[in-house]
Amino acid sequence: MTADKRMTADEAVARLRSGMTLGIGGWGARRKPMALVRALLRSDVRDLTVVTYGGPEVGLLAAAGRIRRLVTAFVTLDSVPLEPHYRAAREQGRLELTELDEAMLMWGLTAAAHRLPFLPVRAGLGSDVMRANPALRTVVSPYEDAEELVAVPALTLDAALVHLNRADRRGNAQYLGPDPYFDDLFCEAAREAYVSCERCVDTEEFAAAGGPQSLLVQRHCVTGVIAAPGGAHFTSCAPDYERDEAFQAAYVRAARSGDLLDRLLTGDEADYRAAVAATRRGAA
Repeated sequence: MTADKRMTADEAVARLRSGMTLGIGGWGARRKPMALVRALLRSDVRDLTVVTYGGPEVGLLAAAGRIRRLVTAFVTLDSVPLEPHYRAAREQGRLELTELDEAMLMWGLTAAAHRLPFLPVRAGLGSDVMRANPALRTVVSPYEDAEELVAVPALTLDAALVHLNRADRRGNAQYLGPDPYFDDLFCEAAREAYVSCERCVDTEEFAAAGGPQSLLVQRHCVTGVIAAPGGAHFTSCAPDYERDEAFQAAYVRAARSGDLLDRLLTGDEADYRAAVAATRRGAA
């Protein structure tokens, strides 16, 4: 019988260690595993290398001093172009940055998923990405064209955190929104992967919700499943809910005056829910 992989967010984070390379799925302020990030903030895990298409998870982890090195293509809140807590960390020199083209990040994860040392790509050629990352190398095609390509190194992850709409206890997970956001690649590139979900369902329910084509993450690459309704808040998790723009606005203001930020970095889930409710009352 297939193992039951269900666990709590705190149990999942207890398996992480300082110094790990951690991949975080989602895209900007869309379907980020924020309940798992908050559990991570409650732990003593630090000195992380974080690989992500960045959003508020980067801002929170950077504000808490948990990131040693960030590997990303951008860090945005979508409706707010630049994540303010990340910007403050960069301006103050509190983290190292490896900035890649979006496609380079994708192919780095793909190389890791296929257990390859690198993959050749055209992305980055002729751009400042190569200047900003002098350690990147090029390779020449062994075929007649002899084309020069960027050798994007594998982005092998110690662990990955992702959030999906539905998952079963075995670790299969389904997205119901408009985009997979490469969450499958994050899981496949990682030695361990933890999937939070809006709802844990019986396997048979996948067909009714979106069909087999919406099954994104496969159980063989999942270590733990965490039922976390609202677990992507304040980012969006379509079609279950959209981004909470009011709370995001309060989060952005917290970059200038930090009461809400302090609650996000040190509080438990009950404190987080209280902060959300206060924002909805216009009190945050």
